[in-house]
Amino acid sequence: MEQYTRLSKAEIESLAAKFGIYELTSFKLLSGGSENTNYLINAEKGKYVCSICEQKSPEKVKELVHLLEHLNQNHFRTSKIVYTQKKEPILVWEGKPIMVKHFIEGGIQKDLPPHLLKSIGQELGKLHQIEAPEYLPKELGYGKEQFGNVKQYAAHSPFDLWLTEIEAYLAPFFQLDLPKSFIHSDLFWNNVIVNEAEDAVTVLDFEEAGYYYRIFDIGMTIIGVCAEEKMVNLEKVGHLLAGYQEEVQLLEKEIHALKAFTIYAGAAMTFWRHQNFHHIKPDPLFFDHYLGLKVLVDDLLEREEDCFSRLFEK
Repeated sequence: MEQYTRLSKAEIESLAAKFGIYELTSFKLLSGGSENTNYLINAEKGKYVCSICEQKSPEKVKELVHLLEHLNQNHFRTSKIVYTQKKEPILVWEGKPIMVKHFIEGGIQKDLPPHLLKSIGQELGKLHQIEAPEYLPKELGYGKEQFGNVKQYAAHSPFDLWLTEIEAYLAPFFQLDLPKSFIHSDLFWNNVIVNEAEDAVTVLDFEEAGYYYRIFDIGMTIIGVCAEEKMVNLEKVGHLLAGYQEEVQLLEKEIHALKAFTIYAGAAMTFWRHQNFHHIKPDPLFFDHYLGLKVLVDDLLEREEDCFSRLFEK
């Protein structure tokens, strides 16, 4: 995605100084991201990521900073914030909120091995035990409550009919009174940093965090780290669940609903892509982007109803 803000060397140095960062040795624009412009800053005393938030209000960015602080206070491994010289969590520069985080060494891996999948499951289980701050949203911006938006721009289209069928399939599972918790809701492989020794993971990007069904979060993570081409790899799912179960024991009704909520998670992300690139920010280059997730949902719909629950018997 196109980055929005370009900064000169003098501007970077000026902003860094407001966060108490001096003696810069280098900086570079990081690729990726449509909502933030990110710069990696190298200084004598360490490495930092400066994020210029292009679409969020200062209030929302402050909430994100407080959320990261809340996670760190609860000993959850994630980004650590750098406060300004005036002890402020963010800085507003030319109308845009800016936050600075310590850089986390490591890399990302799309094809994660069993021990790292287990580690991600453990981290997810730890997250679900942390008290959710009151300001976390209770609904998802791309959840079932928003699915009706398709009828505003693509009524009676094949995608509208597909989504309606998904909703009908899911309906009985929302009657189960399933537990809710602090969730990440976007735990894909590219939001996980693997350390150099490849024996630990750090979960990043809590911008979509909420208070919602914890089984939905597991389903989203299955979609995010266990998918291979056009299908979900059940062996990988088994490793993820093994790690999670070391931290949290799922209820029987959650195990029963896991396939359905994985379908829900995949359909929710499919809906987000469709709505975003067909309606909110129309882009012909990305019109088919939603199909990469839709195919995963269609594959899961064809699987046996107990395909996930059998993994708990091993």
